[in-house]
Amino acid sequence: MEDDKRAHVIISGRVQGVFFRMETLKAAQQYGVSGWVRNKADGTVEALFEGDTKSVDSILKWCQKGSPPAKVEQTTVNWKDYTGEFSDFKITY
Repeated sequence: MEDDKRAHVIISGRVQGVFFRMETLKAAQQYGVSGWVRNKADGTVEALFEGDTKSVDSILKWCQKGSPPAKVEQTTVNWKDYTGEFSDFKITY
């Protein structure tokens, strides 16, 4: 599908221990994107988002600020080919 995107994202800053993953799950459901989010051992949060262009752009914009107690310093986005492999969004470990 031409209007669908897949974005692999690394979010750094104060993003662990501040409900970032749970709030990302809620935002992903609100924007209608599928994929996953997880904490990484280096203190960053990693996510994979799939959906239509508007929805993926919206969740990426949300990630730049994150949950209220979070302090996002950087988001790094790597664009991938859309696969449609996910039916929902979840927190993984």
